[in-house]
Amino acid sequence: MRKITKHLNLLIITVLFASFSCMAQNAVVTSNSDNKMKTYVIERDIPGAGKFSPEKLKAISQTSCSVLTAMGPQIQWDHSYVTEDKIFCVYKAENIELVKEHAKRGGFPANAIYEVSSVISPATAKN
Repeated sequence: MRKITKHLNLLIITVLFASFSCMAQNAVVTSNSDNKMKTYVIERDIPGAGKFSPEKLKAISQTSCSVLTAMGPQIQWDHSYVTEDKIFCVYKAENIELVKEHAKRGGFPANAIYEVSSVISPATAKN
């Protein structure tokens, strides 16, 4: 349980640091089909995640980044969103197996992994 809590904390910190990314706000419609790297959204069940301290979130982020560095450039963490009992992470990776391996090495849950097929935003409605 302590190991899971440690890894969850790292995820949350990572999410907080990157959660203000506005990538999608400027996109009209983007697709993964033209790029070797695919975008994935990972749903992580982490009870109490929304109440984690900044220090705990920082530690989770550091763990995630260490694992990513060891895995190489074929997987990248974009940002995450921390909610009451879940963390939703956005990753770019060459394949879903890399996302699963990152979760395994980091000790993070990956309760569901979704490949993003398109991104839309308010700009999509204007064009």
